Amino acid sequence: MAVVDERQEVQEGGRAELPISKGWVQGIALVFVFGFTVMGILAARTYTDSMPQPQTVVSSSGETVYTSEDITSGQQIFLRRGLQQYGSVMGHGGYLGPDFTAEYLRLSSDNVAQQLTDAGVQDPTAATVEMMRTNRYDAATGTLVLTPEQVVAFEDITAHYAAYLGEDSTKYGFIPRMITDPQEIHDITAFFGWTAWAAAAERPGHDYSYTNNWPPETRVANAPTADILVWSAMSLVALLAGLGALFALYGRWSRKIGWHGSEMPSLAFRQPGDVEITPSQRVTAWFFLVVAVLFVVQAMLGGAVEHYRADLASFFGFDLARILPFNLARTWHVQLSLLWTVGSLLAAGIFLAPIISGREPRRQSWLAVALLVALAIVVGGTMVGTALSTFGVSWAKGSIFADQQWEYLDLPRFWQILLVIGLVLWFVIIFRAIRSRLRTESKLNMPWLFFYAGLAIPAFYAVGLLAGTETHLTVAEFWRFWVVHLWVEDFLELFTTVQVAYIFVMLGVVRRKIAIQIIFLDVILYSVGGVLGTMHHLYFSGTPVEHMALGAFFSALEVIPLTFLTVEAWTFLQLGARQESRSSAPFPHRWAVMFLVAVGFWNFVGAGIFGFLINLPIVSYFQIGTALTANHAHGSMMGVYGMLAVGLALFALRYIIPPGRWPERWARFSFWALNIGLAWMVFATLLPLGVVQLWSSVNDGYYEARTLGYISQPGNAVLEWMRMPGDVVLILGALAFLWIAWIGVRYALPATTHTMEPETLFVIETEEARHDRTGLGVDPGEVVVPSRYASDRRSAQPGPQDGPGGGRP
Repeated sequence: MAVVDERQEVQEGGRAELPISKGWVQGIALVFVFGFTVMGILAARTYTDSMPQPQTVVSSSGETVYTSEDITSGQQIFLRRGLQQYGSVMGHGGYLGPDFTAEYLRLSSDNVAQQLTDAGVQDPTAATVEMMRTNRYDAATGTLVLTPEQVVAFEDITAHYAAYLGEDSTKYGFIPRMITDPQEIHDITAFFGWTAWAAAAERPGHDYSYTNNWPPETRVANAPTADILVWSAMSLVALLAGLGALFALYGRWSRKIGWHGSEMPSLAFRQPGDVEITPSQRVTAWFFLVVAVLFVVQAMLGGAVEHYRADLASFFGFDLARILPFNLARTWHVQLSLLWTVGSLLAAGIFLAPIISGREPRRQSWLAVALLVALAIVVGGTMVGTALSTFGVSWAKGSIFADQQWEYLDLPRFWQILLVIGLVLWFVIIFRAIRSRLRTESKLNMPWLFFYAGLAIPAFYAVGLLAGTETHLTVAEFWRFWVVHLWVEDFLELFTTVQVAYIFVMLGVVRRKIAIQIIFLDVILYSVGGVLGTMHHLYFSGTPVEHMALGAFFSALEVIPLTFLTVEAWTFLQLGARQESRSSAPFPHRWAVMFLVAVGFWNFVGAGIFGFLINLPIVSYFQIGTALTANHAHGSMMGVYGMLAVGLALFALRYIIPPGRWPERWARFSFWALNIGLAWMVFATLLPLGVVQLWSSVNDGYYEARTLGYISQPGNAVLEWMRMPGDVVLILGALAFLWIAWIGVRYALPATTHTMEPETLFVIETEEARHDRTGLGVDPGEVVVPSRYASDRRSAQPGPQDGPGGGRP
């Protein structure tokens, strides 16, 4: 009997055509060309018009106070000792310690005002404002001149940081006598002083500072600029207009876009145990075990980090800071959050690749094992290296194996490069698996989309290599947020969209044409706001004002795709239920799909609502680096990528674990524990604490809202303690996931195949569907296989490779 493919035709050259309009392709091309052209212009402006780093800072009498080399050295010390994971500079970093830019600005302005008062100046407040805002930098010579009062303030603040960083106690949450070398104290103070100078000195030709008058500080007349207010209003206009356009288009073409219109023939789900797995797919069980271990460690570190905020003095009577200071705990917590989630996505890609192509190259599993070993080495090397760096081990100072880097890119340089190589190796694994399929497909069909999305993973992570510890602060911020935002929030989102769409096609929930439309639509919607929206991280980092204008306007549009996905979630659930009701076999992926549903919820709440809340320039101006930032980070990172990582792992493990060993109740427990724990975390502590901290920042001052004294106030401490039940529940959910992953390794089914039916592995058409088609004029001897490519057409007559009745056993 002949086989009919209902989705596409084959060109004369044997390459399958794109089954959708090329208008989608043109839309993506337009978005990318526009977005990255503007980003290129902004990159050039970042290099040429950011806050200047003086070659020499001198007193009015010409004596050198500090140099550009001192500033860079101070920046490297700040990063090396993990201080960006303790406090922040220019708003970015950890939230236990102060923002050192705001702190230096407050200490120096108070010091100058006191000197002027002692000197008998009649209006020291106005004189302080005039002195601090006057820009005495000479761009031609690279020289910055400080007034005598500013020089005295620098010397006094150097003594302050010598006492603060050199105190022989753990009362601040870091190790005793953290930095005691006088030259290092001088250099790190120079680094803080430079950022504070840029925060107050007016940009030439403008009446606001290099940081758009951030931080808020009445002592130097730093207040919201007209740009901050206007572009906040324009962000709201962009959001309302974008949502209006979305719903207008959705109402007009709702049956042609999204998950609608996906009537599929009745299919029976192939059950776990009946599906053969390949050697590389079996190796992914070990990936998921490593991922689960890292998740548990990361969750426990998160509990330790939170305890510091609730009770800085001790960890239930134990002086934890001597062996696990706050800055090291947060370094590991943040870095592992990226490593375990990305690790799961990479493993899922390895699992899906042979299904996409219908074959697995020989010795593919060897490469998968090599990648797993590389991942383990990177994780171990990163944790050891950052520990050596944080504790200040002398022989590790300056080492590419130990020197910690920028927040989110904390892993030392050697391990960062090795991770890039590992991602390239992963891409090679994917390419080897699907290259035979790529030859038979249009360059924009699903296998190629999988290829492009996979290529973006190593490519955009590698951009982070441009942000070295010696790189100018503003330039480093620009490139590292390409990783934090573009890599994580755009291209990882794209890759996961392709993965999930492929899974839905394989499960018979949607047609391939609909899946491609969904991918293209998501690329357009995410990239319209997501590419230029990267600039919302750089409002106050010393960039020109257009970074803020474009970042504010386009980041508001990032809420639109999240709204669309929320609207479509109900339709998606209906389609899944409809297919399950038509299937003659039970649906084996209830909890994997539930995790994907959770992704939709947290995408809208954590990434959308909580993200938009802090992205308006006027809100960000007062709250950057407060609990509202952490609220968005947890709701989006754990809520979106964490839930997605666990969901994809459960999908793959369902076929790796023998049916009789599948721990259904532990999958259910993990789902509810992780979601309840995260919801408790954000709604019981982070959100209310962030709102209170924002109010205090507006009412009392940003500097005051970021002090340890504010965090430890009784009311705030109660809010911090209220998070503990949520942390415990989430950790239990992570342990349940670890147990499932261990079962996957302990009882994994044997690898029995290197070939399989492309994309039809998980479902088979029922006899009822064949019977229904006879009434539609379809030859009953023809079989409609909704997930087979036309280029794979072959006779379905029984053959030596087929089981009884002509089908694969």
